[in-house]
Amino acid sequence: MEKNNEVFNETVNTLFQGMDGFISTKTVVGDAIHIGDTIIVPLVNVTFGVAAGAFRAEKKNNSGGGMGGKLTPSAVLVIHNGITRMISVERNSGIEKILDMVPDFVDKFVSKKEGAEQDPEARKAAHEEMEDILSDAVNNATVEE
Repeated sequence: MEKNNEVFNETVNTLFQGMDGFISTKTVVGDAIHIGDTIIVPLVNVTFGVAAGAFRAEKKNNSGGGMGGKLTPSAVLVIHNGITRMISVERNSGIEKILDMVPDFVDKFVSKKEGAEQDPEARKAAHEEMEDILSDAVNNATVEE
């Protein structure tokens, strides 16, 4: 029986080795994104399941284990003009509107021709437009407290 426990403990230890390198605070709370005077911090739910087993009988020694994980975006923390809001990432939420507009926002910064210089007026207009979008999203968002 004691050898079964040793095999089981080995299997469980093997499953958990390296897990600390996979999960960190950056997994649950993403890196902050700074856009003008707005800070956006993504929040993620992390779910893990672990299973392990061992069997030892005469001339047989079997063990096995498995692990599964799921990372799901849950919310976005938006800090704008000193106001902090948490926007839930659900279907039909304000965050979808922001994400849909991001490609247009990025396109205003990137010239269609390689090597072309950015237009300062277009950059300023894009910056102001993104601030307006974020302000609208923050003011009209579903707030979780």
